[in-house]
Amino acid sequence: MKYKSIADKIIGLKNADLKLRDKLIQNGQLGKGYNEEMKQLHNRNAEILNEIIDKIGYPTIDKVGEEANEAAWLIIQHSIGQPHFMRKCVKLLERAVIENKRNTINLAYLTDRIASFEGKPQLYGTQFDWNENGELSPNRFDDLTKVNQRRKSIGLNTLEEQTEIIRRRAKDENQVAPIDFEKRKKEVEEWKKSVGWKK
Repeated sequence: MKYKSIADKIIGLKNADLKLRDKLIQNGQLGKGYNEEMKQLHNRNAEILNEIIDKIGYPTIDKVGEEANEAAWLIIQHSIGQPHFMRKCVKLLERAVIENKRNTINLAYLTDRIASFEGKPQLYGTQFDWNENGELSPNRFDDLTKVNQRRKSIGLNTLEEQTEIIRRRAKDENQVAPIDFEKRKKEVEEWKKSVGWKK
């Protein structure tokens, strides 16, 4: 590991993120819109990580160790209000995967997340949201058979199995579907435009 102090900093950012998430779960607030405190934390973490990336490049395992590498990916995955940063990172992550410095599962999740925000079909079905029936379901994807083939090729379970896991986790965390599905859908679309995911 070349950058121990930077690694510690990245892990600290991740820990702050997970601590706030746990607090929102305890308060029954997770999943009730984009919490303002969480939004600020995600944006601040993205800003700090962006400065780190500009200094040392993508925080690969050889640079910061496995824990900080995984933490960096989580921070990127949660920086949903920063389209430019997420798009920059997916390119860096693609290069890291090609150079065999990062696993393809993290790339699959980030690629799908960006596609979902851009209104494009997912390739791996990793991103979920509430549907009109009040169930957590995968966001739009291209073809179930192809999605499951891609998932299998990188060591993931089937989309059907993952859907069960996601729904069970949401139940355990006391997440509930939005009361007004259409209203929430409209708010999400407005938010995507406001931060730059869509024009």
